[in-house]
Amino acid sequence: MKSIELFAGAGGLGIGIEQAGFSHQIVIEKDHNACDTLRENFGEQKNKAKYWPLYEGDVRHYDFTKLEEKIDLVSGGPPCQPFSIGGKHRGFKDQRDMFPEAARIVRFLKPKAFFFENVKGLLRDSFSKYFQYILLQLKYPEVTARQDDQWTTHLSLLEKHHTRGEYRGLYYRVLFRLLNAADYGVPQKRERVIIVGFRSDICQDWAFPSPTHSEGALLKTQFVHGDYWEKHRIVLKNRLSPSTILTERLKRINKSSVALLPWVTVRDALVGLPDPKDEQAKTFHNHKFQSGAKIYPGHTGSPLDEPAKTLKAGGHGVPGGENMLVDTKGKVRYFTIREGARLQTFPDWFVFKSSWTESMRQIGNAVPVKLATIIGTSIAKRLSRYKQL
Repeated sequence: MKSIELFAGAGGLGIGIEQAGFSHQIVIEKDHNACDTLRENFGEQKNKAKYWPLYEGDVRHYDFTKLEEKIDLVSGGPPCQPFSIGGKHRGFKDQRDMFPEAARIVRFLKPKAFFFENVKGLLRDSFSKYFQYILLQLKYPEVTARQDDQWTTHLSLLEKHHTRGEYRGLYYRVLFRLLNAADYGVPQKRERVIIVGFRSDICQDWAFPSPTHSEGALLKTQFVHGDYWEKHRIVLKNRLSPSTILTERLKRINKSSVALLPWVTVRDALVGLPDPKDEQAKTFHNHKFQSGAKIYPGHTGSPLDEPAKTLKAGGHGVPGGENMLVDTKGKVRYFTIREGARLQTFPDWFVFKSSWTESMRQIGNAVPVKLATIIGTSIAKRLSRYKQL
């Protein structure tokens, strides 16, 4: 099945979509450093992965004519800064808001489905009206704004079409959900808004994949059975002891969640990677010690025996110390690029050629590969059924 990848970044979503069975016809990204990363891993001379045809530039300048009505899936992560908790919260006033472009491309290509990802901040109350506007644009991409219309005027037009009931033009059945990547086996507590739409002629019996992992199952394997520690060969004196807070969390464990797999922890994710200060670390791509990590109020790092905090698209001093690891003795250090890539479930062959700060920016902006694969596979299965009808 054919796909295109918009706002590709370092390629986390793109890798997941490809692993789900799609073939990228074009991959678009305008950031030069991110494009260098994509070329390093998916250029014509690379044998590690399939070649990706890359367009370095703005999606507004790409000519999609040759791909019209030939694409099964459009996917991408429109720039999240307009809606990010850590950004300036300008939303639709921000020139980096690319959701109108996403709707334009859907209108032109008429794909069978689309899959977009964005930050949790998109669901803030202050953006609720604009989020409804985003969803209606994607649902009725042919209902376009007049040249001088404000977005609120266009929203009113879309609402009238929506409440009218029957609509005969191009439209999509659109679903969205806030998903925590940790619930799908990603070693990171990363909440993101996922928007999926299927063209109206595709049957509508699709739902988001159910979670496969849970915090309750992790707590049980750590503090009830103890087999988590045995798996990692952690002697009794070095194991975490249940605190008052943990005891309360254990009491609230849902029986159904215990039946799932345990959340994947930082320790789980880093299995096989040597200490970055060891000589052996040189045998791994991007596994170089980064100095300067410090603890200060509110900047505490990610615990070793839980999924990591959400990696952020920054370098030193990001809020909460998300790009730091804190061990069981309270010592901290920055994650190496390779460790950050592991936490985002990039394969170990994937190489970042930029500095630590730039590479961590790309990693922090990425969609976890595993989450993209799970959702992409679910979409692919539904589209395969459609082709067989």
